[in-house]
Amino acid sequence: MVRSRHWWMKLTVALISMGTIPAPVIYAAPDGEDLSIGKSLADMLVAGETVISREQDRIDDPKLGDKGLSGETLLEQTREIYRRATGVDAAAVDPASRHGRLLRAQMDAIVEVMDANQTTINAKGTGFKGFIPAVFARLVNEAFARKAKGEAEVKVTGPPDRIRNRKARPDAWETNVIKSKLLAPNWPRDHAYSAAVETGGRAAFRVMVPQYYDETCLACHGSPKGEVDITGYPKEGAKLDELGGVISIILYR
Repeated sequence: MVRSRHWWMKLTVALISMGTIPAPVIYAAPDGEDLSIGKSLADMLVAGETVISREQDRIDDPKLGDKGLSGETLLEQTREIYRRATGVDAAAVDPASRHGRLLRAQMDAIVEVMDANQTTINAKGTGFKGFIPAVFARLVNEAFARKAKGEAEVKVTGPPDRIRNRKARPDAWETNVIKSKLLAPNWPRDHAYSAAVETGGRAAFRVMVPQYYDETCLACHGSPKGEVDITGYPKEGAKLDELGGVISIILYR
C-alpha cells in the first residue's frame, strides 16, 4: 500500500484513498478473466479516489470558484494513474469484451459524478465541502451499478464496527470473509480473497480487496475514540495497519 499525503486519503469506508500510485494487490485463488476484471475495477476506483485526494485542498479552498475539475478532466488524470499502476491503457481495452464494457461503464460513472457535483465543488465562500474520496467512491459505485445493468456491482465496505454509512454495511458473505479471512492473524497483508459464490440467487464471482489504516487515516479514525472529526463522525479508535476497508466486487455470471 502506498502512503497517502492527506489525512483523508485512502480508506473508502469513510475517508479513503491510496496515495499517488496504488501498489499492486496480490490475489488469492485466481479465477481467470473474472479476477482480472475485478482487479481492474478496483484499480480504477482507487485511481479516481487518488485524484480527489490530490485535489482535496483545492476543492475545499473557499477563495476559488471554478476548480477546473470537470468529469473529463478528472477521468483523464484517473486513467493515467490507472495506466501507471496496471500497465494498461483503459481506452485500449476491447469495448466489445466484458472487461471493456464494465470499465467504460465505470469511467462513464466517474464523469457523471464529477459533472453532477460541479456546483458543490466550485462553491466560493465554502471551505470543507464534504466531497471527499469516500463520497466520490460511493457516488461512482452507485452510478456504475445503474450503467452495468445487473452485470456487476462495486461497493466499499469493511468490518461492521468501522462502517459509517449504513449503505456500506457488509452483507452476510462479506461479513464472513472479513471476519474469517481478512481479519485473521495469519492472513497475508494486501492479499485479496476471491470466490465463485451464488449471490442474490445468481451465480457470481466475488473479489474482496483489503485496505488498511495508515497514519494519515488516523486523524479521523484514530484516537481518542469517540472524538468528533471534521466530517462530524466520532473517531473509531483505530490503530496503524488495522483493516479499515474492503473494496467488494461482484461479477454476475
